Amino acid sequence: MKPSQLYAKTMPFVWAKLLLGLATVLISALLFAILMGIGMLINSGAGGAFFILLLIWISATGFINFLLNHYLGYLVKAGHVAVIAEAVVTGRIPDNQVSYGKQMVKARFATANVYFMIDKLVSGAVKQLQNTLEKVGNALGFIPGMSTIVSIGKLFISIALGYIDECCLGYTFYKKDQGAFKSAADGVVIYAQNWKRLLKDAAKTTAVVIILMIAITGAGFLLFSLVLSMFPIDSIAGLVAFLLAFFLALSVKSAFIDSYMMVKMMASYMEVAPATQITFDLYGKLCGLSSKFKKLFGKAQEEPQPQPTYQQGYQTQAPQQQPYGYPNQAPQQPQYQQQPQYQQQPPQQAYHPPQPQYQQPQVIFCRACGAQNTPDTKFCTACGTPVA
Repeated sequence: MKPSQLYAKTMPFVWAKLLLGLATVLISALLFAILMGIGMLINSGAGGAFFILLLIWISATGFINFLLNHYLGYLVKAGHVAVIAEAVVTGRIPDNQVSYGKQMVKARFATANVYFMIDKLVSGAVKQLQNTLEKVGNALGFIPGMSTIVSIGKLFISIALGYIDECCLGYTFYKKDQGAFKSAADGVVIYAQNWKRLLKDAAKTTAVVIILMIAITGAGFLLFSLVLSMFPIDSIAGLVAFLLAFFLALSVKSAFIDSYMMVKMMASYMEVAPATQITFDLYGKLCGLSSKFKKLFGKAQEEPQPQPTYQQGYQTQAPQQQPYGYPNQAPQQPQYQQQPQYQQQPPQQAYHPPQPQYQQPQVIFCRACGAQNTPDTKFCTACGTPVA
């Protein structure tokens, strides 16, 4: 399914985002009219009173914007991400997609607080990685004209990397067999391994985002300037018009532009994510670059450990069997040679004669978590620590 088709078929989420944004602008405008009316009734000549009421209006607008767009809007975005991830993988849109997205968010994150924590950790990690790239550009600031190039590069990076958190959250819905924190951490690593491909796709639409944002802000500014010109508050009319226009532009951008960018980036991401072999040494590098990613990785370590990747070939095992990656539950060496447990159970079609790696008599235990690894393993299959 093409990104444009996926975007068109998930429009209910786009309209929900737009309604939240327009509700913010409408409530803010009504609140401004009420406060200015109170100011004129108290003392129409007191400029200080208008200034105080203006500060109250700005603070109240910020709170309303946070409540509607950052809380309810985040949940709407999470549902949209869940539906997109399902559609990209399966090629179909779930029936009653809004209800499906809501159920998936509850099932994956249990509570909204867990989702907010993961989203903030991923966003914070991306921001810190972005700051690292900016430091590299600032180091070249002594070159004539480099400051302009660096500024353009920062703008591009901020827009292009702004959709990584959605991609990583989409990966958590795809990897349902492991914890949400672990899937989010893996998602960041997968993005880092495929940064060339993904940033190349982001570059194609970044310019469109900038042009549309400028056009929407300008149109909104003219509209609110005409409306506010009818009030006797010329000294602050321009500021209020700009703020309302800015909120309107953000609402349209969040609903239409951001949603389309998110669909395109997630489509590109989900094409490469399932086939990406995660490089465990990237965990250490990213932990060194970002304290937020280190915290995210730490949360992942606290979750129940998933089965090692080599167990994926034995998915027909009975559910009560334990993965071989845990040292206190690992089968002993004779079990690899004689396989008595397989003889006691009903025949399994997926089992074949022992693979060469299981015929090796030696094993290596991870110094960090104690997990059992084969002698040729470089990084622990359970925690990613280098194996000596």
